[in-house]
Amino acid sequence: MRINLPKHGVAGPLILGALVAALALWFRHGLLEAGVLPRDCTVVDAPFAACAFKDALVQTFLHQRLGWVSLAAGVLAFAFSCRRLAWAGWLCGVAGLVLYSYDPAAVGGLLALLVLVGADEQQRQGERESDQQPGDRLRVGGLG
Repeated sequence: MRINLPKHGVAGPLILGALVAALALWFRHGLLEAGVLPRDCTVVDAPFAACAFKDALVQTFLHQRLGWVSLAAGVLAFAFSCRRLAWAGWLCGVAGLVLYSYDPAAVGGLLALLVLVGADEQQRQGERESDQQPGDRLRVGGLG
């Protein structure tokens, strides 16, 4: 059985999610844990731009902030069926999974992904002709 990802509306979120995951992995392992960014930003000769970037990056996952943003966006997207919030929740959730915000990012990302995939399914169903009934494709004969 072949799964047709574009048909089910999953290809776009998966591709963008993979790109965000790769970028977050590079930030985590390529910059922070590899020691590329300065370790001690309190010294006088520390580069300001590198220290500001490091501080901003660390602040995103300190107290799981990135995960909570994903959870809030995912819940709001699920409650109001808002695709923009769903994209924010999904992408922040993927980044949060890599950047130490596992619990809230997982829930927010999955709620957002449900909205993204569900909205594509509703659009495809709306393209059917108005006189067509939902059971017409089942090819079940009449009962009488």
